[in-house]
Amino acid sequence: MPTPLGNTHLRVARPTDNLDAVVAFYRDALGLQVVGGFKGHHGIDGAMLGQKGGPYHLEFTHNAHHKVGRAPTQDNLLVFYLPDDATWQATLARLAAAGHKPVKSFNPFWDGCGQTYEDPDGYRVVLVNGPYVQW
Repeated sequence: MPTPLGNTHLRVARPTDNLDAVVAFYRDALGLQVVGGFKGHHGIDGAMLGQKGGPYHLEFTHNAHHKVGRAPTQDNLLVFYLPDDATWQATLARLAAAGHKPVKSFNPFWDGCGQTYEDPDGYRVVLVNGPYVQW
């Protein structure tokens, strides 16, 4: 039986005070593509990143009149599963070339299966070197 959300596209949206730096992190260092964006929409600028035609994208927005600050905890995560070792290694190399160093994960589980990085707002991205395993 199909689930009610079976053919869904997921958008994860969050505001940032550092739109250009956040876009550079996810585009240049992590390797996502800019799949859309807007300027001055009700006073808000935004960028959407993902993979063209993929089932998800990240939306980052900036409102010059609204300060949002940094991530509330070190355990706010996006987790990407990269089963292909060459892709995982290339992603780590791209992050290093852009000046990003891994950080110790708040939850030690993630250090055992991947590497964790902080974006310019303090939100964390975990890159798992392996396939997604459904629990």
